Parts: sequence; structure tokens; C-alpha cells
Amino acid sequence: MNLVIFIFIVLLGFTSYYFGRKKAYSIQATNTRLTALPQFYGYYLAIWCAIPAFIIYSLWAIFEPSIVKLIILSDYSNQGYLDDELNLIYEKTKSLSRGQFSGEITTYLETSAEKYLNLRSIAQNSKVVLILAIIIASIVYGYKRISSNNRTREPVEKFLNAVLFTASLAAILTTIGIVFSLIFQTIDFFKVIPLFDFIFGTHWYPAKAFVRDASEPLDPSMYSDTFGAVPIFAGTFFIALIAMCVAIPIGLMSGIYLAEYASTKVRQYAKPLIEILAGIPTVVYGFFCSFNSWTIP
Repeated sequence: MNLVIFIFIVLLGFTSYYFGRKKAYSIQATNTRLTALPQFYGYYLAIWCAIPAFIIYSLWAIFEPSIVKLIILSDYSNQGYLDDELNLIYEKTKSLSRGQFSGEITTYLETSAEKYLNLRSIAQNSKVVLILAIIIASIVYGYKRISSNNRTREPVEKFLNAVLFTASLAAILTTIGIVFSLIFQTIDFFKVIPLFDFIFGTHWYPAKAFVRDASEPLDPSMYSDTFGAVPIFAGTFFIALIAMCVAIPIGLMSGIYLAEYASTKVRQYAKPLIEILAGIPTVVYGFFCSFNSWTIP
């Protein structure tokens, strides 16, 4: 259902664009001066058609599972269950409602599964009705605005600026989150492993860190010869040396050939192809090589 709603909103947004542009041409046919190019009328109507619906769709997808879970587990709130036990009950309820539960089925679990199905049905129907109402209202508003020949380029440009700013802000915040996550994890790591043991250690065996009894307190001495960075550095430099021995002669000769000897027709196709291949991360090539090693007998 969610995929159907998403596709419906996308298709309706594209349709609104062409409808809004057609309306601009009809206004222009009456010898009325347009406030912007016809495509801006289409962009304006498409934005008003799709964006409010997408906002409701996204918010519903974020909060619906939490609200349904809260309502289901409210029946067990006074029975003294721990949080982990409540989460297990909720997972059992979902599995039973899907017909995938193979454990012991109690009366409470059956009641919760029926309640879960009813809540999901109500939520789905309410979401469809609300999104359709939002789409109809926003289309009517946007159509009235373009029918009145109001300015459309400035709102579209402001919306695009907001989208670009949001994307940039998300990228910055994601980077900051990654950096702080690495910092905190690094601090926790060096609380157990001394810095000099890590830099000058000659053994790398991280699997040893997981071979212990989790109920026992952490003993830093058992990891003294586990996380040594010397093999990592040596392996990195060795692989880089092999890659340079292969890449430098081939890359250098390819560049000389394209710059000095290749014909215009060959250069026209070979240069963009090499640039595309150079733009693909080497991790992708390594993934395909490893994938082929798994699949080819």
C-alpha cells in the first residue's frame, strides 16, 4: 500500500506539471502577459500537488509504527513486564498477525494480534483519506493561484533553495555525526588498548575480542597482543605498491597515447570512457571482484 501511495503521488505530481504548463499556455493565448515562463507554472502546481502529500506521507510513516506499538503495549503496562519483554511481546504480536508465529499462542497474544490488524487497517485507510484530502486541497489552491496569473517563479526558486539548503545541511550534520561517533568510539577503544600497543603492535586478531564471556568483567590484558596496527599499515602499503606498479605504467602510457598519438575520433570516445571509469570508487571494483569469486565455481 505504501508503495502504491508513493507512486500515485509521483505520477500525480508529473501530471500536475503538464497540466499547469498547459494552463499557462491557455492564459497566454488570451493575450495576457505571463509572470514567468510556462514551465514555472507547471513546477508551481506540481510542488503544491506533491510536496504536502509527501510531508504527510513521511510523517505518517515515521510515527505510525510507534503509535501502534504504544497502543498495543498499553494492555500490558500494568503487568510488570520489563522493556525487553514488552518488545518481545510486540514482535510476537506482529508475527502472529502475519501468520508467521510458531510458538505458544495465548489468549492475550491472539487479542493483541487482532487489535494490531485492526489498528493497521484503520491507519492505512486514514492515511489514504488524509493524503487524498491534502492533494485535492493543495491542487485547488495551486490551480487558483496560477489561474489568477500570480507570480510563480519566485516561490519555485525559494522552494528549490530550501531543498538545496536542507540537502547541504543534512550532509554537514551527517558528517559531523560520523566524526563525533568515530571520536567517541576511538576514546572507548583506547581506554582498553594502549595507544603505543596499537601503533607498534605486530599482531592483528580482532576476532579474539569476541571470544569471551560477556558476563565477566573486561580484562584489558587479554587484548594486549590483539589490535596491532603494523600488519594493517604493512598490508595497505603493499597493496598500494602493487596497484601503483600496475596503474602508473598503464595510466601514463594511456595519457601519452590520448594526448599525442590518438586520432580525434578515438579521443572523442576513449577520454570520456576513461574519465567515467576513473570516477567509480575502487571499492566498487573490489566488490564486483569479490562477488565474482563467490559465484564462479
